[in-house]
Amino acid sequence: MTASPPKLNGQARPPVLGDWQPIGAATPEPETSASTESAPQQDSELVAQAQAEAIRAQAWAESEERRLAAEAEKEAALKRADAEAEAIRVKAEEEARKLRLANDRQERKAAEEQAASEARIAESRQRKADADRARADADRQAKEQQQTEAEKAEAVEKSSERWRNVALGFYGLCAAVALPVQMAAFYDPDAKYLLVAPVFIEVIALVALVGAAAAVTDGRPQWHYRLVAWVGALTAATINIVHGLDAFDPATAFGTALASVAGPGMWDLHEHGRLRKRNGKPSWRERRAQRKEAERIAAEKVAEEVREAERQAYREKAEREAVQQLTERRASLFPKVWQHAEKLAADLGETTVTQAIWERAKLDVEGAKPGESAEVLRMRNAAEMRVEAAREKRCVNGSSQQVASQVLGPKKTRVYNPPARRGVRTSGDSPKQSPGARRQASIAAKNARQNAN
Repeated sequence: MTASPPKLNGQARPPVLGDWQPIGAATPEPETSASTESAPQQDSELVAQAQAEAIRAQAWAESEERRLAAEAEKEAALKRADAEAEAIRVKAEEEARKLRLANDRQERKAAEEQAASEARIAESRQRKADADRARADADRQAKEQQQTEAEKAEAVEKSSERWRNVALGFYGLCAAVALPVQMAAFYDPDAKYLLVAPVFIEVIALVALVGAAAAVTDGRPQWHYRLVAWVGALTAATINIVHGLDAFDPATAFGTALASVAGPGMWDLHEHGRLRKRNGKPSWRERRAQRKEAERIAAEKVAEEVREAERQAYREKAEREAVQQLTERRASLFPKVWQHAEKLAADLGETTVTQAIWERAKLDVEGAKPGESAEVLRMRNAAEMRVEAAREKRCVNGSSQQVASQVLGPKKTRVYNPPARRGVRTSGDSPKQSPGARRQASIAAKNARQNAN
């Protein structure tokens, strides 16, 4: 038997009595000659057929429901599979994108590191090249300086040698000019050997100057050599003047005397220059430059002292003004403490209220050091309590939670307090004890319990 659908073309299907048959099948004719005995039997068969049709309809509905559920489950499974596949694809694309970005970052980082490495190498090479170039320039400058110094020393040596030769030649020329007058002074036909005396005097001066030159070169004292040379030169000049004025004219006398002094004097100037160079004595121009530099330094020192004095005066003025302002502020903000501080300063022999006296006066009047007082301590304690309450998430007044002002509080049960009867004691009819008394009573009770135990 096959279950028939409960609906047909959107309309309720009429009940089918008997076996289901196709549309083209022949419908049997009902029996016209049914007996009265078979009527209950036919009714029971109709009920059975109706029940069977209902069972078939229920079975078809259940199978259709299972089919629809299977199709729905299959469609849901397909959707889930599609969603999972799409999620896997999106995840794969995201991972591929992240991997691509990571690879790009890695490539950029590697490129940056490579560029930085190349830049460091180029910078190192540039520094090395700069250092080599600077070293080469320094060596070249040192060589040039050495060459310049050598050339300068050679030029100085040549100039000194030339100056020495010229001075020596000039000395010989002066001696040749001065000797004839001196020889004429010592000439005696009977004692011609006296002609050696003028030559001896000139040679004395020459030998003394050569000794002075040797002393300058060796670093020994040379003043006595130069003294002997000048004595000889002055002696020859005196002979030329006396004999020239007596035997010749004044021009000859003074000219030969000048020649006697000029030759040794020029040579002595040469040795004097060598002596100053050896001792490192500055020249007149150098001394003048040094004197100007010393004057400039002294002027700068005086100016700096004047500026320092002005700065010191400004600092002292600022300190006095600061002290005055502090004094005025203390007197206006703490009049009682200031009066006591002034009395204390006068009592201790101080002309002003020092910091030590102020601290002592503050401690005497307010019982606390500067920066503290009873109001400050109370304010600090209140602030600490608020901070502690905020940390523990409780109210400062001790309640367990904070409630907005517009929120109604919980209802409290009304306690009936009957009026007190006369002669009967009730709670609250006597004044309460002070906190100190209650604390003392608690301590006494605790000590009594301990003694009893």
